[in-house]
Amino acid sequence: MAELNAPEYSGTWVRPDPRLPSIPLWGHAEGIQFGLHPIPGPRGLLRVFAPYLGPSHRDKLLNFVAIEPIATGSVERGFSELEHSTLDDAQGKRFWSADSLEDVAPRASDHPARGVVSELHGIEQLSVFVLSESFDNGARVAVEVSFRADRPHELSLAASRLPGSAELDYCILTATMGNYPRLRTVQLASEIVTPQSLWPGFDGDHFTEHAVFGVDRLARNSAGEITVTATPDESDPESARYDPAVVEHWKYAGRRASQTWTAANPDSTLELLLNARAKYWASTAPIPGGASFENFELRERFREGRELRLTIEPLD
Repeated sequence: MAELNAPEYSGTWVRPDPRLPSIPLWGHAEGIQFGLHPIPGPRGLLRVFAPYLGPSHRDKLLNFVAIEPIATGSVERGFSELEHSTLDDAQGKRFWSADSLEDVAPRASDHPARGVVSELHGIEQLSVFVLSESFDNGARVAVEVSFRADRPHELSLAASRLPGSAELDYCILTATMGNYPRLRTVQLASEIVTPQSLWPGFDGDHFTEHAVFGVDRLARNSAGEITVTATPDESDPESARYDPAVVEHWKYAGRRASQTWTAANPDSTLELLLNARAKYWASTAPIPGGASFENFELRERFREGRELRLTIEPLD
C-alpha cells in the first residue's frame, strides 16, 4: 500500500485523501473507523478499527463485517467474502464507495469517495455508501456507513437494495472475527450464554451450527432498542499462551473491549445468531482457552435502509 496516499485526518474525522489513489478509510479521527480492500485482509469485507484500544490497535483491525443477502424464496446466503467476483474472478465480491446512490457504477476501491459531512439535529455526521457487485443469488446491495460526532465508538450500517436486484428476504450484516478478541460471553435479557453452555465440549476445526435466539430473549435498553453485547472472558488477553501453530495476526494486543449490536424498532422476526470456533480460521491451531464466538449477528426480515449500530467500548 506504499503507493497509496494516506488518509486525511482533519478535526473530528478521518477520510480518504482526495489525491488518488488513496487508502479507503473513514470514521472518527480518534475513534471507531472502517475501511475497504486494499487495506490488508480478505476482499468482500468491511474492516473495523478501534485505534483507541491502544497503540497496537492503531493500524490493526478488530473485526470484519460481511454482507450476506438472502433472496426471496431461498434459504441460502450470499457470501461477500467467499464468492468469486464476476468483474475479475478473484475471491471476494468487489466493494467500492460512493457519496450517493445516484452513480452505482463499479470503480476501483483505491479511488474512494470522500464521504459526506452533514448535520442532523445539530450533530455533525459523516456518511459514505459501500456498494457491492452482484451476488451469485442475484442480490445487488449497498450499505450506508455513518458516524455521529457525539458517538466516537459507534458506527451505523444501513442496507439498501439496488436497481436490478433480486427481491430480498434478508440482508445480514455479520461481525465475523470474534476469535481475535476471543469473545466468549453474550448478554441476553435474563441470561448470559457462552460457547461452553451452547456447545459443550466442542473442539472441532470447523464452525458450530448457529445458535438462534428470538427477539423475546434479547435485552433492551431504556429506549426500547434491542442491544446484544459480546465480551471477552479473560482479564488480560495479551498474556495468553499460544500454540506454536498460531500465526501472529491472531494474537490479541491492546485493551479489552465489548462489542454491541443495537437495533431500534425491532419487529417480531428479529433474531440473534451466534456460532463459534475452537480452532482459528483456515487452520487447526487451537484458540487459547477453548472455543469462542466467531460470527455475531442480528437477522431480521429485509427493510430498506434499516439501521443497525455497532459499538465497541473499552472495558479497562
